[in-house]
Amino acid sequence: MGVVTGEIEVASVLPPAKMFKASVLDADQLFPKIMSQAIKSAELIEGDGGAGSIRKVNLVEDDTYMKQKVDALDKENFVHCYTIFEGDMLANKFEKISYETKWESSPDGGSIFKSTVKFYTLPGFDVPGENLINKAKEKTAVMVKAVEAYLQAN
Repeated sequence: MGVVTGEIEVASVLPPAKMFKASVLDADQLFPKIMSQAIKSAELIEGDGGAGSIRKVNLVEDDTYMKQKVDALDKENFVHCYTIFEGDMLANKFEKISYETKWESSPDGGSIFKSTVKFYTLPGFDVPGENLINKAKEKTAVMVKAVEAYLQAN
């Protein structure tokens, strides 16, 4: 098993508290609306949303899904850590994918989404780490901008 690690940063014009609430605390209701091309539904299937909770996200692509475990949730410091531990996206390539995320204030009154992603590959699966990280960066940027646009419009 290998581990491919990457750092992701995406800026937003909105403050961290607003972006954190929408992208983490309200994600189950919001993401199927604003990212309907990718997310069919999301639901908490175990726990109260805090550490140890399990969420199932049903994806549009090929009618697939993923399950995430909340590793840490700090509402005051805008930190959300979670691990994708089951689902079609792991597809005999990954044992798990872990994210450590944080929303920080930026000098212009907006925020910066910072994330460390770790792909835990299964033996025999070799993929250029740069490809994994670039795809993660693209998806993260789309998510942040979709949340930002929705909040600005509503």
